[in-house]
Amino acid sequence: MALTDHEIARAPKVLLHDHLDGGLRPGTVVELAAEVGHELPTEPERLGQWFRDSADSGSLERYLETFVHTVGVMQTPAALTRVASECAEDLARDGVVYAEVRYAPEQHLDAGMTLNEVVMAVQAGFAEGEKRAAEAGRPIVVRQILTAMRHAARSMEIAELAVRYRDAGVVGFDIAGAEAGYPPTRHLDAFEYLQRENAHFTIHAGEGFGLPSIWQAIQWCGADRLGHGVRIVDDISVAPGGEVRLGRLANYVRDKRIPLELCPSSNVQTGAAPSLAEHPFGLLTRLRFRVTVNTDNRLMSGTSMSQEFAGLAEAFGYDLTDFQWFTVNAMKSAFLPFDQRLALINNVIKPGYAALGAERAFAQMQHGTF
Repeated sequence: MALTDHEIARAPKVLLHDHLDGGLRPGTVVELAAEVGHELPTEPERLGQWFRDSADSGSLERYLETFVHTVGVMQTPAALTRVASECAEDLARDGVVYAEVRYAPEQHLDAGMTLNEVVMAVQAGFAEGEKRAAEAGRPIVVRQILTAMRHAARSMEIAELAVRYRDAGVVGFDIAGAEAGYPPTRHLDAFEYLQRENAHFTIHAGEGFGLPSIWQAIQWCGADRLGHGVRIVDDISVAPGGEVRLGRLANYVRDKRIPLELCPSSNVQTGAAPSLAEHPFGLLTRLRFRVTVNTDNRLMSGTSMSQEFAGLAEAFGYDLTDFQWFTVNAMKSAFLPFDQRLALINNVIKPGYAALGAERAFAQMQHGTF
């Protein structure tokens, strides 16, 4: 029996790579734009489709324009709190039990907010969203990852901000933006500072650029995780007969269990993979890399964790056992303290999948397919 949409929706999920400014509800964009006088690119009723079409266009300029309109309406404390609250609720409704949501504080200062005010506004939103989700019977834990833009020069400032709020909802640091021409080593001082402070960080690497970006992120900067990391397949060769050989970097990533924050739908949109069926996710899973499933930008990709699971199930035949493995992989790799990670694995994730498995076995017996 193929997994049903209902089963996939109920499966506990862990999300490590999701951008706050890439996951707004279209209706919220419309309402916030009206409040601040931000001009939208199309009629409100077509906005959601416009975001998806722009992301699918193959034009980098059109793709980047989408963020102009989301970031543009996220310039006040009230707007940030609302967006963060809705984010937590939307993820919880999708079966996500733990999420690390990232954004670049430096992009939300146009209306006069300070960096501290940005972080506090987002945290207030996540707390509000967690509360509402719990009241609805869908508990979720949401934490912040603070991102610095790799083409800018504020990475040390954002790293210090992440450390300042490490006990107030922030669990990590990241750099994002165009990889080509902006290697992670440009921000080495920030990464060295974070290591001295015993702080966690991930780095966008191996999405739009190849192995040098991944190598620098790991061996020069010391990244705990790879944001995307999909281009690690460039260091893996598959012979016509099926024999697989890993290069030294790919071997290192696998041996060290460095988590890959794979975003299947997004990777297809950006050209990192030609299609979902041809996505390296299948190969990396077979080779036992520490793969995790992520959404990247839910609005632009028109996706959710459930949709990512469903797409992978269709492309590779994955079942509940596989999805439990991916989810435990993600929870093991989270920047949450170990005891809290263990509690979510043992008290939420494994029991959730066990219950789904028992229901599935009963249904199969009822249909004589056990």
